[in-house]
Amino acid sequence: MKSRQSLLKQKKQKKWPYIVGGSIAVLLIGAIVVWIGINDWNIDKGMTALGLSNQVEEPELEQKGENSTVDELAGEKTVEETPKVEKPVVEEPEIDMSGPKGYEGHETLPTEPKYVDGVLIASKKYPLPSTFAPGESKEGREAFEEMAAEAKLSGYELVAFSTYRSFEYQTTLYERYVSHDGQEAADRYSARPGFSEHQSGLAFDIGEKHFEQHFARESFGETEAGKWIAENAFKYGFIMRYPKDKEKITGYMYEPWHFRYVGKQLAKEVFDAGTTLEEYLGI
Repeated sequence: MKSRQSLLKQKKQKKWPYIVGGSIAVLLIGAIVVWIGINDWNIDKGMTALGLSNQVEEPELEQKGENSTVDELAGEKTVEETPKVEKPVVEEPEIDMSGPKGYEGHETLPTEPKYVDGVLIASKKYPLPSTFAPGESKEGREAFEEMAAEAKLSGYELVAFSTYRSFEYQTTLYERYVSHDGQEAADRYSARPGFSEHQSGLAFDIGEKHFEQHFARESFGETEAGKWIAENAFKYGFIMRYPKDKEKITGYMYEPWHFRYVGKQLAKEVFDAGTTLEEYLGI
């Protein structure tokens, strides 16, 4: 039989590897803690320095200012929205200014509005007095509501998003467009103060509810609602004031959303002639 001393010696020999292993583990943990402390207690940084992390750092996005938008970060330009009235989008690649600009020789505002065959005229050649402020036409509004009710039966919910504008508001609007696009470009889609048909109270900018992305845009003419209005507006006394390919005559780019109330009889005559108000009246 083994002696008691022999048994105690064997137990001590068996414990020794555990003691050594535990000491090494404590030393390694201590070393890691010290190393992380050296790296400002940044665990990811410390572990990466020891070769114990597989994390790959993502590159930082370029900062473009605290007011940058998602579109700007994607490389797209964003434009400040115009309150109340949408700014038309000039979709043509080049500006054709070969036709008459219309303003030359008509820069001075008159004291009385111009009528031709009983029709109130507001154009680049025939401006309105700065004091002319009739408000929205009651007759024009009634005609629009009649047209909107009929359009609804065909599934189109029309809205008049811009009608009467005062001389003062048109001044603010035009100056904003000029500051953004320059006067030459702005003159294609916005009237100078006193020259706007909206000041007459007879102009109605029309769009379709829930399709605001087409407001004051040429794309409206390609929508089903836009096509319906182009074909039916005359029945209610409206004409498309600035048709396609008539910029040299009207002075404005194609605006399939801009309609002018002239009464049912004249509207039908202009529509049947397939012409502009300028051509029909010879002005």
